[in-house]
Amino acid sequence: MKRSVQVVIVVGVLAAILYYRLATPRAWTEADIVLLESLSLASLGPLPTDPSNTVADDPHAAELGHALFFDARFSANGGISCATCHQPIRRFSDGLPRGQAIGTSKRNTPSIVGTAYSPWQYSDGRRDSLWSQALSPLEDPNEHGGNRQQVVALIMNDPDYRARYQQLFDWLPDLADTQSVNDAFANIGKALAAYERVLLPGTSRFDDYVAALVAGDTAKQAEFFSDDEVVGLQLFIGAANCTQCHNGPLLTNNEFHNTGVISLPGELPDKGRVVGVREVMANEFNCRGAYSDDTNGSCAELEFVRTGQELTGAFRTPSLRNLENTAPFMHQGQIATLAEVLEHYNTAPLAMIGHNEAKPLKLRNSDLRQLEAFLLTLAAPIDADPRWLQAPALPLAKEHDESQ
Repeated sequence: MKRSVQVVIVVGVLAAILYYRLATPRAWTEADIVLLESLSLASLGPLPTDPSNTVADDPHAAELGHALFFDARFSANGGISCATCHQPIRRFSDGLPRGQAIGTSKRNTPSIVGTAYSPWQYSDGRRDSLWSQALSPLEDPNEHGGNRQQVVALIMNDPDYRARYQQLFDWLPDLADTQSVNDAFANIGKALAAYERVLLPGTSRFDDYVAALVAGDTAKQAEFFSDDEVVGLQLFIGAANCTQCHNGPLLTNNEFHNTGVISLPGELPDKGRVVGVREVMANEFNCRGAYSDDTNGSCAELEFVRTGQELTGAFRTPSLRNLENTAPFMHQGQIATLAEVLEHYNTAPLAMIGHNEAKPLKLRNSDLRQLEAFLLTLAAPIDADPRWLQAPALPLAKEHDESQ
Protein backbone atom coordinates (compact mmCIF):
# COMPACT_ATOMS: atom_id res chain seq x y z
CA MET A 1 0.00 0.00 0.00
CA LYS A 2 2.81 2.37 0.98
CA ARG A 3 4.63 1.55 -2.24
CA SER A 4 1.53 2.46 -4.27
CA VAL A 5 1.31 5.79 -2.49
CA GLN A 6 4.98 6.43 -3.17
CA VAL A 7 4.51 5.65 -6.87
CA VAL A 8 1.60 8.06 -7.05
CA ILE A 9 3.66 10.78 -5.37
CA VAL A 10 6.61 10.22 -7.70
CA VAL A 11 4.37 10.30 -10.77
CA GLY A 12 2.75 13.49 -9.50
CA VAL A 13 6.11 15.15 -8.94
CA LEU A 14 7.32 14.13 -12.40
CA ALA A 15 4.11 15.45 -13.95
CA ALA A 16 4.55 18.75 -12.10
CA ILE A 17 8.15 19.03 -13.31
CA LEU A 18 7.09 18.23 -16.86
CA TYR A 19 4.32 20.83 -16.72
CA TYR A 20 6.73 23.41 -15.34
CA ARG A 21 9.13 22.74 -18.18
CA LEU A 22 6.36 23.03 -20.74
CA ALA A 23 5.06 26.27 -19.23
CA THR A 24 8.41 27.95 -18.68
CA PRO A 25 9.62 30.13 -21.54
CA ARG A 26 13.11 29.89 -22.91
CA ALA A 27 15.29 32.98 -23.15
CA TRP A 28 14.75 35.20 -26.18
CA THR A 29 17.60 35.47 -28.66
CA GLU A 30 18.58 38.59 -30.55
CA ALA A 31 17.24 37.01 -33.75
CA ASP A 32 13.91 36.35 -31.98
CA ILE A 33 13.61 39.97 -30.93
CA VAL A 34 14.32 41.22 -34.45
CA LEU A 35 11.58 38.91 -35.77
CA LEU A 36 9.12 39.99 -33.08
CA GLU A 37 9.74 43.64 -33.87
CA SER A 38 8.81 42.92 -37.50
CA LEU A 39 5.50 41.47 -36.27
CA SER A 40 4.72 44.39 -33.98
CA LEU A 41 2.23 47.04 -35.01
CA ALA A 42 4.97 49.59 -34.41
CA SER A 43 6.52 48.29 -37.65
CA LEU A 44 3.39 49.00 -39.66
CA GLY A 45 4.08 51.77 -42.15
CA PRO A 46 1.65 54.41 -43.37
CA LEU A 47 -1.34 53.39 -45.45
CA PRO A 48 -0.29 52.55 -49.01
CA THR A 49 -1.49 55.06 -51.54
CA ASP A 50 -4.16 54.02 -54.01
CA PRO A 51 -3.48 55.68 -57.39
CA SER A 52 -6.72 54.19 -58.70
CA ASN A 53 -8.72 56.30 -56.22
CA THR A 54 -7.94 60.03 -56.11
CA VAL A 55 -10.28 60.61 -53.14
CA ALA A 56 -8.91 57.69 -51.08
CA ASP A 57 -7.61 60.01 -48.35
CA ASP A 58 -10.01 62.92 -48.77
CA PRO A 59 -11.83 63.52 -45.44
CA HIS A 60 -14.96 64.63 -47.32
CA ALA A 61 -14.96 61.31 -49.18
CA ALA A 62 -14.61 59.45 -45.87
CA GLU A 63 -17.59 61.36 -44.47
CA LEU A 64 -19.71 60.48 -47.50
CA GLY A 65 -18.55 56.86 -47.39
CA HIS A 66 -19.38 56.69 -43.69
CA ALA A 67 -22.96 57.74 -44.38
CA LEU A 68 -23.31 55.34 -47.31
CA PHE A 69 -21.91 52.43 -45.26
CA PHE A 70 -24.73 52.60 -42.71
CA ASP A 71 -27.57 53.52 -45.09
CA ALA A 72 -29.94 50.59 -45.65
CA ARG A 73 -31.71 52.34 -48.53
CA PHE A 74 -28.94 51.07 -50.80
CA SER A 75 -30.60 47.66 -51.05
CA ALA A 76 -33.50 46.09 -52.88
CA ASN A 77 -35.61 45.73 -49.74
CA GLY A 78 -34.48 48.88 -47.93
CA GLY A 79 -33.23 46.81 -45.00
CA ILE A 80 -29.62 45.96 -45.80
CA SER A 81 -26.60 48.20 -45.34
CA CYS A 82 -22.88 47.44 -45.44
CA ALA A 83 -23.02 47.45 -41.63
CA THR A 84 -25.57 44.61 -41.66
CA CYS A 85 -22.73 42.16 -42.21
CA HIS A 86 -19.75 44.35 -41.27
CA GLN A 87 -20.79 45.14 -37.71
CA PRO A 88 -18.48 47.45 -35.73
CA ILE A 89 -19.15 45.58 -32.48
CA ARG A 90 -17.81 42.40 -34.12
CA ARG A 91 -14.70 44.00 -35.60
CA PHE A 92 -16.73 44.64 -38.77
CA SER A 93 -17.67 40.99 -39.26
CA ASP A 94 -20.99 39.31 -38.34
CA GLY A 95 -20.37 36.15 -36.28
CA LEU A 96 -22.01 33.90 -38.88
CA PRO A 97 -20.54 31.12 -41.02
CA ARG A 98 -21.67 32.99 -44.13
CA GLY A 99 -23.08 36.47 -44.53
CA GLN A 100 -26.85 36.85 -44.21
CA ALA A 101 -28.42 39.76 -46.07
CA ILE A 102 -31.21 39.51 -48.65
CA GLY A 103 -29.98 35.96 -49.12
CA THR A 104 -27.03 33.89 -47.96
CA SER A 105 -23.67 34.86 -49.36
CA LYS A 106 -21.18 32.36 -50.69
CA ARG A 107 -18.52 32.99 -48.07
CA ASN A 108 -17.75 34.11 -44.54
CA THR A 109 -17.82 37.87 -43.83
CA PRO A 110 -14.24 39.00 -43.20
CA SER A 111 -13.30 41.95 -41.02
CA ILE A 112 -12.47 45.04 -43.05
CA VAL A 113 -10.21 46.52 -40.35
CA GLY A 114 -6.82 47.17 -41.88
CA THR A 115 -7.69 45.70 -45.27
CA ALA A 116 -6.52 48.89 -46.96
CA TYR A 117 -3.02 47.39 -46.58
CA SER A 118 -3.93 44.37 -48.68
CA PRO A 119 -3.48 44.40 -52.47
CA TRP A 120 -6.35 41.91 -52.78
CA GLN A 121 -9.88 41.86 -51.41
CA TYR A 122 -12.12 38.87 -50.62
CA SER A 123 -10.77 35.49 -49.59
CA ASP A 124 -10.18 34.58 -53.25
CA GLY A 125 -8.76 38.01 -54.17
CA ARG A 126 -11.34 38.66 -56.87
CA ARG A 127 -11.04 42.42 -56.43
CA ASP A 128 -7.85 44.48 -56.41
CA SER A 129 -8.92 47.55 -54.44
CA LEU A 130 -11.19 48.55 -51.59
CA TRP A 131 -13.37 50.62 -53.90
CA SER A 132 -13.91 47.88 -56.48
CA GLN A 133 -14.76 45.46 -53.67
CA ALA A 134 -17.24 47.91 -52.14
CA LEU A 135 -19.26 47.94 -55.36
CA SER A 136 -19.80 44.18 -55.58
CA PRO A 137 -22.25 43.69 -52.66
CA LEU A 138 -24.46 46.49 -53.95
CA GLU A 139 -25.35 44.42 -57.04
CA ASP A 140 -25.03 40.94 -55.54
CA PRO A 141 -28.53 39.39 -55.41
CA ASN A 142 -27.72 37.70 -52.09
CA GLU A 143 -26.40 40.85 -50.46
CA HIS A 144 -27.87 44.29 -51.25
CA GLY A 145 -29.64 43.01 -54.35
CA GLY A 146 -29.73 46.35 -56.16
CA ASN A 147 -28.19 47.70 -59.34
CA ARG A 148 -25.99 50.66 -60.19
CA GLN A 149 -28.81 52.67 -61.78
CA GLN A 150 -30.82 52.52 -58.55
CA VAL A 151 -27.78 53.32 -56.41
CA VAL A 152 -26.79 56.39 -58.43
CA ALA A 153 -30.42 57.56 -58.64
CA LEU A 154 -30.67 57.44 -54.84
CA ILE A 155 -27.57 59.65 -54.57
CA MET A 156 -29.00 62.14 -57.03
CA ASN A 157 -32.47 62.22 -55.46
CA ASP A 158 -31.22 62.76 -51.91
CA PRO A 159 -30.41 66.49 -51.42
CA ASP A 160 -27.66 65.84 -48.89
CA TYR A 161 -25.95 63.07 -50.87
CA ARG A 162 -26.28 65.00 -54.10
CA ALA A 163 -24.60 68.08 -52.59
CA ARG A 164 -21.80 66.02 -51.06
CA TYR A 165 -21.22 64.13 -54.29
CA GLN A 166 -21.06 67.31 -56.36
CA GLN A 167 -18.66 68.97 -53.91
CA LEU A 168 -16.37 65.94 -53.93
CA PHE A 169 -16.33 65.04 -57.64
CA ASP A 170 -17.30 68.39 -59.19
CA TRP A 171 -19.91 66.95 -61.54
CA LEU A 172 -23.29 65.24 -61.51
CA PRO A 173 -24.13 62.15 -63.56
CA ASP A 174 -26.75 61.92 -66.27
CA LEU A 175 -29.07 59.10 -65.19
CA ALA A 176 -30.03 58.47 -68.81
CA ASP A 177 -26.44 57.80 -69.86
CA THR A 178 -24.94 54.38 -69.09
CA GLN A 179 -21.35 55.59 -69.09
CA SER A 180 -22.20 58.44 -66.75
CA VAL A 181 -23.98 56.07 -64.36
CA ASN A 182 -20.99 53.72 -64.37
CA ASP A 183 -18.64 56.59 -63.60
CA ALA A 184 -20.81 57.69 -60.69
CA PHE A 185 -21.17 54.12 -59.42
CA ALA A 186 -17.37 53.78 -59.35
CA ASN A 187 -17.15 57.04 -57.42
CA ILE A 188 -19.56 55.71 -54.81
CA GLY A 189 -17.21 52.77 -54.29
CA LYS A 190 -14.29 55.20 -53.94
CA ALA A 191 -16.11 57.12 -51.21
CA LEU A 192 -16.86 53.88 -49.35
CA ALA A 193 -13.19 52.95 -49.62
CA ALA A 194 -12.15 56.32 -48.17
CA TYR A 195 -14.24 55.51 -45.09
CA GLU A 196 -12.89 51.98 -44.78
CA ARG A 197 -9.32 53.33 -44.88
CA VAL A 198 -9.84 55.01 -41.48
CA LEU A 199 -10.56 51.63 -39.82
CA LEU A 200 -7.18 50.48 -38.57
CA PRO A 201 -6.07 47.86 -36.03
CA GLY A 202 -5.18 49.12 -32.57
CA THR A 203 -2.32 48.17 -30.29
CA SER A 204 -2.67 44.80 -28.59
CA ARG A 205 -1.04 43.23 -25.52
CA PHE A 206 1.34 41.50 -27.91
CA ASP A 207 2.58 44.86 -29.19
CA ASP A 208 3.00 46.12 -25.64
CA TYR A 209 4.95 42.98 -24.75
CA VAL A 210 7.29 43.39 -27.72
CA ALA A 211 7.91 47.02 -26.78
CA ALA A 212 8.80 45.94 -23.24
CA LEU A 213 11.03 43.18 -24.60
CA VAL A 214 12.92 45.59 -26.85
CA ALA A 215 13.32 48.00 -23.92
CA GLY A 216 14.60 45.20 -21.67
CA ASP A 217 11.85 45.92 -19.13
CA THR A 218 11.29 42.51 -17.50
CA ALA A 219 8.69 43.85 -15.07
CA LYS A 220 6.53 45.14 -17.92
CA GLN A 221 7.01 41.90 -19.84
CA ALA A 222 5.61 39.94 -16.87
CA GLU A 223 2.76 42.42 -16.60
CA PHE A 224 1.72 42.00 -20.23
CA PHE A 225 2.25 38.24 -20.79
CA SER A 226 1.87 35.10 -18.72
CA ASP A 227 4.39 32.29 -19.10
CA ASP A 228 1.88 30.31 -21.18
CA GLU A 229 1.44 33.25 -23.54
CA VAL A 230 5.20 33.64 -23.91
CA VAL A 231 5.59 29.94 -24.69
CA GLY A 232 2.70 30.22 -27.16
CA LEU A 233 4.49 33.09 -28.90
CA GLN A 234 7.68 31.05 -29.02
CA LEU A 235 5.74 28.21 -30.63
CA PHE A 236 4.17 30.69 -33.07
CA ILE A 237 7.55 31.79 -34.43
CA GLY A 238 9.12 28.37 -33.94
CA ALA A 239 7.75 24.83 -33.99
CA ALA A 240 4.28 25.81 -35.21
CA ASN A 241 5.79 27.61 -38.22
CA CYS A 242 2.94 30.13 -38.25
CA THR A 243 5.09 32.97 -39.58
CA GLN A 244 5.52 31.18 -42.88
CA CYS A 245 2.18 32.77 -43.82
CA HIS A 246 1.24 34.97 -40.86
CA ASN A 247 4.10 37.43 -40.98
CA GLY A 248 4.53 41.21 -40.99
CA PRO A 249 2.80 43.60 -38.56
CA LEU A 250 -0.67 42.55 -39.74
CA LEU A 251 0.30 38.87 -39.41
CA THR A 252 -0.52 38.04 -43.00
CA ASN A 253 1.54 37.74 -46.16
CA ASN A 254 -1.60 38.60 -48.19
CA GLU A 255 -0.85 35.56 -50.36
CA PHE A 256 -3.03 32.60 -51.29
CA HIS A 257 -2.58 29.11 -49.86
CA ASN A 258 -4.42 25.80 -49.90
CA THR A 259 -4.53 24.55 -46.32
CA GLY A 260 -6.93 21.67 -46.76
CA VAL A 261 -10.05 23.28 -45.29
CA ILE A 262 -13.02 20.95 -45.83
CA SER A 263 -16.11 22.32 -47.60
CA LEU A 264 -19.43 22.64 -45.85
CA PRO A 265 -21.57 19.45 -45.92
CA GLY A 266 -23.37 18.97 -49.22
CA GLU A 267 -21.32 21.58 -51.08
CA LEU A 268 -18.75 21.14 -53.81
CA PRO A 269 -15.20 22.17 -52.93
CA ASP A 270 -14.55 25.88 -53.42
CA LYS A 271 -11.89 26.45 -56.11
CA GLY A 272 -10.82 29.70 -54.47
CA ARG A 273 -8.02 31.77 -55.98
CA VAL A 274 -7.82 29.91 -59.28
CA VAL A 275 -11.26 31.38 -60.10
CA GLY A 276 -10.73 34.63 -58.21
CA VAL A 277 -7.65 35.56 -60.24
CA ARG A 278 -9.56 35.17 -63.51
CA GLU A 279 -12.38 37.31 -62.15
CA VAL A 280 -10.13 40.14 -60.98
CA MET A 281 -8.36 40.28 -64.34
CA ALA A 282 -11.70 40.57 -66.16
CA ASN A 283 -13.39 42.98 -63.74
CA GLU A 284 -14.38 46.31 -65.30
CA PHE A 285 -13.50 48.13 -62.09
CA ASN A 286 -9.97 46.81 -61.69
CA CYS A 287 -6.84 48.99 -61.62
CA ARG A 288 -6.49 48.83 -65.41
CA GLY A 289 -10.15 49.54 -66.13
CA ALA A 290 -11.79 52.67 -67.50
CA TYR A 291 -13.00 53.70 -64.05
CA SER A 292 -9.59 53.65 -62.38
CA ASP A 293 -7.98 57.01 -61.61
CA ASP A 294 -4.53 55.56 -62.22
CA THR A 295 -3.61 57.30 -65.46
CA ASN A 296 -0.08 55.85 -65.40
CA GLY A 297 -1.34 52.27 -65.40
CA SER A 298 0.92 51.40 -62.46
CA CYS A 299 -0.91 48.18 -61.66
CA ALA A 300 2.00 46.04 -60.50
CA GLU A 301 -0.21 43.53 -58.71
CA LEU A 302 -2.10 42.75 -61.92
CA GLU A 303 1.09 42.83 -63.97
CA PHE A 304 2.84 40.21 -61.86
CA VAL A 305 -0.12 38.27 -60.50
CA ARG A 306 0.36 34.55 -59.95
CA THR A 307 -1.85 32.26 -62.03
CA GLY A 308 -2.09 28.54 -62.59
CA GLN A 309 -3.81 25.42 -61.35
CA GLU A 310 -1.60 25.32 -58.25
CA LEU A 311 -3.93 28.03 -56.89
CA THR A 312 -6.87 25.59 -56.87
CA GLY A 313 -8.45 25.62 -53.42
CA ALA A 314 -6.17 28.43 -52.25
CA PHE A 315 -7.44 31.33 -50.13
CA ARG A 316 -5.90 34.56 -48.88
CA THR A 317 -4.08 34.39 -45.56
CA PRO A 318 -6.24 36.36 -43.11
CA SER A 319 -4.78 38.78 -40.60
CA LEU A 320 -4.65 37.36 -37.09
CA ARG A 321 -5.33 40.77 -35.61
CA ASN A 322 -8.87 41.55 -34.48
CA LEU A 323 -9.69 37.88 -33.92
CA GLU A 324 -11.96 38.78 -31.01
CA ASN A 325 -15.67 38.40 -31.88
CA THR A 326 -14.91 37.23 -35.44
CA ALA A 327 -15.61 33.48 -35.12
CA PRO A 328 -16.43 31.24 -36.93
CA PHE A 329 -13.31 30.98 -39.04
CA MET A 330 -12.16 30.06 -42.56
CA HIS A 331 -13.64 31.15 -45.89
CA GLN A 332 -17.06 29.62 -45.24
CA GLY A 333 -17.02 29.69 -41.47
CA GLN A 334 -16.41 25.94 -41.43
CA ILE A 335 -14.49 25.97 -38.14
CA ALA A 336 -16.27 27.26 -35.06
CA THR A 337 -13.47 27.98 -32.59
CA LEU A 338 -9.85 29.00 -32.50
CA ALA A 339 -8.96 25.75 -30.72
CA GLU A 340 -10.46 23.79 -33.64
CA VAL A 341 -8.49 25.90 -36.13
CA LEU A 342 -5.27 24.94 -34.35
CA GLU A 343 -6.29 21.29 -34.33
CA HIS A 344 -6.91 21.52 -38.08
CA TYR A 345 -3.34 22.69 -38.67
CA ASN A 346 -2.02 20.17 -36.18
CA THR A 347 -3.36 17.30 -38.31
CA ALA A 348 -3.28 19.02 -41.74
CA PRO A 349 -5.81 16.75 -43.54
CA LEU A 350 -5.63 16.05 -47.25
CA ALA A 351 -7.21 18.75 -49.39
CA MET A 352 -10.49 17.92 -51.16
CA ILE A 353 -9.11 19.64 -54.28
CA GLY A 354 -5.62 20.83 -55.02
CA HIS A 355 -2.79 20.20 -52.60
CA ASN A 356 -2.66 21.07 -48.90
CA GLU A 357 0.51 23.13 -48.48
CA ALA A 358 0.46 22.77 -44.70
CA LYS A 359 2.33 19.93 -43.00
CA PRO A 360 1.04 18.35 -39.77
CA LEU A 361 2.42 20.21 -36.77
CA LYS A 362 2.07 17.22 -34.42
CA LEU A 363 2.08 19.48 -31.38
CA ARG A 364 0.99 18.32 -27.93
CA ASN A 365 -2.34 19.42 -26.50
CA SER A 366 -0.48 21.62 -24.02
CA ASP A 367 1.33 23.29 -26.94
CA LEU A 368 -1.94 24.00 -28.68
CA ARG A 369 -3.41 25.55 -25.53
CA GLN A 370 -0.37 27.79 -25.14
CA LEU A 371 -0.48 28.75 -28.81
CA GLU A 372 -4.14 29.70 -28.42
CA ALA A 373 -3.29 31.70 -25.30
CA PHE A 374 -0.84 33.76 -27.36
CA LEU A 375 -3.30 34.31 -30.22
CA LEU A 376 -5.82 35.74 -27.79
CA THR A 377 -3.32 38.47 -26.87
CA LEU A 378 -3.78 39.92 -30.36
CA ALA A 379 -7.24 41.25 -29.45
CA ALA A 380 -7.29 45.05 -29.55
CA PRO A 381 -9.68 47.95 -30.03
CA ILE A 382 -10.04 49.46 -33.47
CA ASP A 383 -7.78 52.47 -33.92
CA ALA A 384 -10.37 54.95 -35.13
CA ASP A 385 -12.33 57.85 -33.73
CA PRO A 386 -15.43 56.33 -32.02
CA ARG A 387 -17.72 58.31 -34.30
CA TRP A 388 -16.58 56.19 -37.26
CA LEU A 389 -17.83 53.07 -35.46
CA GLN A 390 -21.49 54.01 -35.43
CA ALA A 391 -24.04 55.32 -37.88
CA PRO A 392 -23.69 59.05 -38.48
CA ALA A 393 -26.40 61.46 -37.41
CA LEU A 394 -29.06 62.08 -40.03
CA PRO A 395 -28.43 65.15 -42.16
CA LEU A 396 -30.63 68.13 -41.28
CA ALA A 397 -32.53 67.81 -44.58
CA LYS A 398 -33.59 64.28 -43.71
CA GLU A 399 -34.46 65.14 -40.11
CA HIS A 400 -36.71 67.92 -41.41
CA ASP A 401 -38.36 65.61 -43.95
CA GLU A 402 -39.04 62.91 -41.34
CA SER A 403 -40.59 65.41 -38.91
CA GLN A 404 -43.29 66.35 -41.38
